[in-house]
Amino acid sequence: MRSPRLAALELRRFGRGRLPRAALVALLVLPLLYGALYLWSFWDPYGRLDRVPVALVNDDKGATSDGKKITVGDDIVEGLHTSRTFEWHEVSDEEARKGIEDGTYYLSLTMPADFSQRIASSSGDSPETGALRVRTNDANNYIVGQISRNVFNEVRSAASTKSSRAFLDKIFISFADIHDQTVTAAQGADKLNSGIGKAEKGSKDLADGLKDAKSGSGKLAAGLKKLDSGAGDLEDGSRQVADGTQSLADKVNNGYAEAGPFLKTDAKTIQDTARLVADSAKTVKDNLDVLVKLAPGAAETAHTSAAVLDEIYRVRCATATVPDPFCPELKRAKQAAAEVATVADDLNTLIADQDGDLKAMRDNLGALQKQAEALAERAPHLAEDVNDAVKKINELNDGAHRVAAGAEELHTGLGTARTGSVELDQGIGRAESGAQALNSGLYKLSDGSGRLAGGLHDGAKKIPDYDKQDRDRRTGVMADPVRLASHDLHEAPNYGTGFAPYFIPLSLWVGAMVAYMLIPPLNRRALAAGSSAWRIAFAGWLPVVAVGVLQVAALMAVLHWSIGLQMTRAAGTIGFLSLVTTCFAAIVQWLNARFGAAGRILVLALLMLQLTSAGGTYPVETSPGFFTAIHPFLPMSYIVEALRRLITGGGLGPVWQACGVLTAFTVGALALTALTARRRQVWTLDRLHPELSL
Repeated sequence: MRSPRLAALELRRFGRGRLPRAALVALLVLPLLYGALYLWSFWDPYGRLDRVPVALVNDDKGATSDGKKITVGDDIVEGLHTSRTFEWHEVSDEEARKGIEDGTYYLSLTMPADFSQRIASSSGDSPETGALRVRTNDANNYIVGQISRNVFNEVRSAASTKSSRAFLDKIFISFADIHDQTVTAAQGADKLNSGIGKAEKGSKDLADGLKDAKSGSGKLAAGLKKLDSGAGDLEDGSRQVADGTQSLADKVNNGYAEAGPFLKTDAKTIQDTARLVADSAKTVKDNLDVLVKLAPGAAETAHTSAAVLDEIYRVRCATATVPDPFCPELKRAKQAAAEVATVADDLNTLIADQDGDLKAMRDNLGALQKQAEALAERAPHLAEDVNDAVKKINELNDGAHRVAAGAEELHTGLGTARTGSVELDQGIGRAESGAQALNSGLYKLSDGSGRLAGGLHDGAKKIPDYDKQDRDRRTGVMADPVRLASHDLHEAPNYGTGFAPYFIPLSLWVGAMVAYMLIPPLNRRALAAGSSAWRIAFAGWLPVVAVGVLQVAALMAVLHWSIGLQMTRAAGTIGFLSLVTTCFAAIVQWLNARFGAAGRILVLALLMLQLTSAGGTYPVETSPGFFTAIHPFLPMSYIVEALRRLITGGGLGPVWQACGVLTAFTVGALALTALTARRRQVWTLDRLHPELSL
């Protein structure tokens, strides 16, 4: 009898009586208890989080920032109610604490009293971190605590973003203020550069003026030297004239009484003396004209030099913010020039005061010269003029002494002026060197101030000056600069769809395991008839395969039509699950056929190993090393990966690999079952009296 017919006969016996039919129905429905019920309970837990009671405590008192009232706690509460993430219950802190403890609430979120104040401080001088407090109780539910951490991280991120916006907005406003202040500084630098430019030009003019003053002071010193020399000659000459006139007067006055009678006999002597007086008078008159002519010019030059030095000293020392190192020399030069000017004024005053006397002296000298010449000519005739001559000689003597005294004073004053003019010339020379150095420094300062002004203008251009719209846009970007642009290539629409590749093979394994509790792994008729080992193996395998295909159809129909499982490749999924159930049937058949009652325990143990190493929930890499090691050698590892590609989409490489692996497991298990069938055709004592029977 062929294997398919033997399988049909095996299934037909389930139609005899109510209990066998009920057992067959239970066998078909059993995978639904594992697959459909499990997936239904896990289908979309995140979509029902709004049914989870959570305590919400808002103790925030609010704060004021830049004159505006902010209530971050109220904003968060409003946002949480709108999001409907949990079933929020606004309670006091004490009620929340008790509710977490007795299980009324799974967790609580608390905003402290200073929450807004700390958030507002982020844009102030002393920023502080605002803390949201979360209470959980894993004794109530561990998973809710894990979910809450993700939810509250989003709440924290939103609050941090709002705080960052206020802080960054203040920074951008500060940028605008810095820009304006830098522009003002640049304008000030322009004015500074302009002022330094004028100062540099003034210092150049000062240097040029001091150069001219140096030239004038040199000329003044040279002129005063000549004046001093002339005054010396004048003093000597006037003294000689005074001595001569005195001698003459003495002789005339002393010898007048005696000279009168003898004028005729001493005419020659008188004539020679008159010639001497005429020559001396001419010399004194000539030097007196030089003195009168040069004195006003010397005084004017001295005053000009003194005025220039006064102005230099005022600009560089009296009004300057930074004292000049040459100020002491300038002060001495200024004082010397003032003294020279004073002496020159005294000389002019003297000349002015004695103008009448000098003029009279000049006239008298001229007259004396003429009279002396006339006397010389008239010496032979002096007797008759002696009375008039004596009188005039006495007058001449008085004038000569006054001229000598004035010449002495003039010589002394011009000596002092000469010394002062030399000091003045030296001081102006030092002042000129200092002015040249000042001009050089101011030139460098002008160049540096120009670069400063240019740099400030360039810096002002680089400092951003945002308007409110641009500032809001930039603040938004910087407060939340990184956004998660998530793109799932093959997205599972819900939690249940993601876990379907794990629970579906679990239910099919259980279905095969229960099936071989009702259907013997080796057909008894075939064994009794002595059929071939392969026919016996197929005869025990095919009925369970048929039942498994029906289980697949029933399970997938319920999952799709009742629960809502959407499959990217529905036909491929059904076909692949048919291959899965044939593989599971072959493996479970061999374990039951080979090990008997102990095989059922091994089937359950193998199920546990596959569930823990398949990576159906967490990635297998997160499991301990033992499960990672056995992962590649168990069929469910490949089944889970293939079902993910068939249900949610993706490349079919893992599907074809899984098909190959399942085919190899199926063929190998059937071969082992055939080997076991051959052995079972020989009866032994262990088969007649098994140690354990289930």
